Amino acid sequence: MSGRRITYHLIRVVFFVFSLVGVIVLVAEAGFPLASVVRNIPYYIYVAVMVVGILFTFLIYLTQHPLPKKKVWFVDFFLFTLYVTNLISLFALADVELFNQKIWLNIALLAFLVRAISTIQVNPHKKYLNPAQLFVLSFAGIIGVGTTLLMLPNATHDGISFIDALFTSASAVCVTGLVVVDTGSHFTYFGQTILVLLIQAGGIGIMTFSSYFSYFFKGGASYQNRLMLQDMNNSDKIADVFNALKRIILVTFLIEAVGSVIIYFSVNSGVIELPGKRMFFSIFHSVSAFCNAGFSTLPNSLYEIGFRTNYTLHLTIAFLFIMGGLGFPIVFNALTYFKHLVVNRLIRKRAIYKPWVIGINTRIVLVTTAVLLVVGTGLFYFLEADNTLSEHSGFGKVVTSFFGAATPRTAGFNTVDTSALHFSTIMIIMVLMWIGASPGSTGGGVKTSTFALAILNFISIARGKDRVEAFRREISPMSTRRAFAVVSLSIMVIGLSILLLSYSDGNKGLLPIAFESFSAFSTVGLSLGITSQLSAAGKMIIIVTMFIGRVSMLTILVAFMRKMVNLKYKYPLEEIIIN
Repeated sequence: MSGRRITYHLIRVVFFVFSLVGVIVLVAEAGFPLASVVRNIPYYIYVAVMVVGILFTFLIYLTQHPLPKKKVWFVDFFLFTLYVTNLISLFALADVELFNQKIWLNIALLAFLVRAISTIQVNPHKKYLNPAQLFVLSFAGIIGVGTTLLMLPNATHDGISFIDALFTSASAVCVTGLVVVDTGSHFTYFGQTILVLLIQAGGIGIMTFSSYFSYFFKGGASYQNRLMLQDMNNSDKIADVFNALKRIILVTFLIEAVGSVIIYFSVNSGVIELPGKRMFFSIFHSVSAFCNAGFSTLPNSLYEIGFRTNYTLHLTIAFLFIMGGLGFPIVFNALTYFKHLVVNRLIRKRAIYKPWVIGINTRIVLVTTAVLLVVGTGLFYFLEADNTLSEHSGFGKVVTSFFGAATPRTAGFNTVDTSALHFSTIMIIMVLMWIGASPGSTGGGVKTSTFALAILNFISIARGKDRVEAFRREISPMSTRRAFAVVSLSIMVIGLSILLLSYSDGNKGLLPIAFESFSAFSTVGLSLGITSQLSAAGKMIIIVTMFIGRVSMLTILVAFMRKMVNLKYKYPLEEIIIN
């Protein structure tokens, strides 16, 4: 290894260590009440970190070969400017009380860590760590980090037990929304900020973040890493993997930003007076909605007085979690179709032949989603018109019914009192929770495509066909087998969860326990009010159920079971008596 290469690796190590120390000190300062004796220490550490950041920006271009791509130059220039600005502020305004409002310093330190992580080269060999294992372990790891952060003294007003912190962290990372403590009153702004970060990491996927930023700053990736990411993101082409990751990041932040703005102006200033609090409320709920997390800073979610008849807010939240629940592949394919439609048919006013713009996955997901929304809205309106909808006007009943039909499919927000719903409505909600969102989305459940494929399989068998067809396409037998496996495993996991909860918390009643298990597995977050009353064993059961529901039982089996590939033999074919 050349001297230049050794220098580059040494700089990367120093850079990463300082960035990690800076973030740790930032968390410690925010999470612990510091004594006056050590209160000035973070100031000197921040100065050192900013100096190292400035030096690194120069040294990385002197030692790295080849040089970073030009698109990275602009990002590094922005980071360099951010470091210099914060360093000047630290020298000019050294009063430690200043750091109570140090938003730009926080951004600089977090950007510093992201840039440092991007310089680390991790090549997990499939022999030791396959993509499924990496996916499962990444979620388990971020849950552990979140638990630690939520137990910091300044994260809560009155402290929190380990089991409650673990439950809250798992619920946030698994984007479920079940809570054992009230989010708004129990957690400080620091604790709520941690929750937002956990929700964002869990919604998009921690591996998506790390993989994309690493690729961006390095300007490329190995063939092996591309194969790994292709497997994790279900991409058809290796070349499209990182383009997909980039679009996922950009589309997520864009939709959440737009949602935050709309929510901000839809909330009455009389309900949340201070602009800063209203802004935080908007960002928190936009991220929570798009990631299908269902977390809210309101004690009764959107059923809270002052919000339960804010139909603009309800429709905005519904739009966010429906978009998040459709799945990134579906959104991107739909955008490609609309681009084709606008450019070729409206602007050029000519039909340019482009075969199969809308893929079969998009068609199945959109049709299934539309049918579930329409049928669910109609049933909710019919069953609850004289019950939970009685306090709403005509338009309000339609909006609330639409919200009530959409939110069970892994969103978790509620605009009605769920404990007052009719039994028949609760059963419909449980079915909708089980179906869940779409593949490749921020939501859970068995997924709309799995449900649709199961229905198509029923129809195919009833008609005597030897294959499953949809939209003039034949569905591969492997897809049918996977759908059957997902449905079977979901029933097994939910059934086991209900059985264990009936043993540990049988006094809560079978219906609330079953509802809780369906909600946890499908990462929905709706509850009939028993979550905070569960025993420690019951909470652990729900935590495991949420985790399995988020990463999927099939992924866990693939991760830890030997994968048989290209069998060299074939047994004689036999029919099994089924009916």
